[in-house]
Amino acid sequence: MEHMEAETMPDLQSIEIQTEIQWFMRPYLLDFLLEAHHAFQLLPETLHLAVNLLDRYCSRRVVYKRHYQLVGCAALLIAAKYGDRKERVPTIRELKSMCCSLYEDDMFTQMEWHVLQTLNWVIGHPTVTSFLQLALTEVAFDPELEHMSWYISELALYHKEFISVRPSVMARSCLALSRCILGRQQPRYDDWSARYDPQVVLNLSNHLAHPSQALLRKYASPHLSSVSTTIDMFLKHQAMLAQRVVQTPVNDLPLMEVDTQPPANTYLTPQTPQKPTYVPSGNLGMLTPPITPDKDQLVANNFSTTQGVLPRVAQCTPTPPPSNDYGPQHHMSYPVPQSYGGHPNFNP
Repeated sequence: MEHMEAETMPDLQSIEIQTEIQWFMRPYLLDFLLEAHHAFQLLPETLHLAVNLLDRYCSRRVVYKRHYQLVGCAALLIAAKYGDRKERVPTIRELKSMCCSLYEDDMFTQMEWHVLQTLNWVIGHPTVTSFLQLALTEVAFDPELEHMSWYISELALYHKEFISVRPSVMARSCLALSRCILGRQQPRYDDWSARYDPQVVLNLSNHLAHPSQALLRKYASPHLSSVSTTIDMFLKHQAMLAQRVVQTPVNDLPLMEVDTQPPANTYLTPQTPQKPTYVPSGNLGMLTPPITPDKDQLVANNFSTTQGVLPRVAQCTPTPPPSNDYGPQHHMSYPVPQSYGGHPNFNP
């Protein structure tokens, strides 16, 4: 199967050089094929095979814009004849009615023949659903997981970045993302489905928030486990978790002093280093005046100076008595005011 999928892959670069059909037209055609596939109750692999035939044809032939829908109808008709039951194969009249009689009956037959001739009658292609079926048979039956994988695989059909991804890789990536959404346990590392591509899983998850409305309506049915509703709830829960940020109230924040000085490393030019300011922890004595007074000024104002200094000296630690073993001390003598002249404890 892996060899066959490599032989039947479309060429993305060849589709890029189409002159008339553009990528913005692809979602409209996919919506039409999706609704027709759902209306005729065809097998899931029929839709993937039809899109593969469409892309392979566009890789080899120039397709006009007015024939783009006709090629899609021919691809769906060929895929239904190849893998579906005969009673469910759409008729040309039904396809013409769905196209609003835009094409005549013989145009469907001619385009069907032209597609088969272009592809050299090589129709068989291992689809994503084929690999999903093989992987899900190895585990317990889980219809919700299967429907979720179908949904994601059909979502990938709308985007050109997944055209060059092989169906086996896409199947493993869809299973991994489906298990993550549904909270299922991932397989063992040696299991086939465990070898998924993380980049493909990431790209698929980025497209979950913007699906086609036709795809949403199809998978909102309880018959398909309402997986589109499950994904919507999953995305809302993820958005709520992303917005849940722990915030501290402003009133609980401690008051802090604002330092208006810029840090030293904010300047690009060399700066003279500054000595940090020393702040004493207690009362260490009389503060040094900013300017040393002259001798004459000190003598002239001795009374006022002594009155201002002595109370501060009295608050300091007393000088040790002379009986200590300390060396000689140098004391500063202050002019003696007249009011202290007869005091017995005063030694000028």
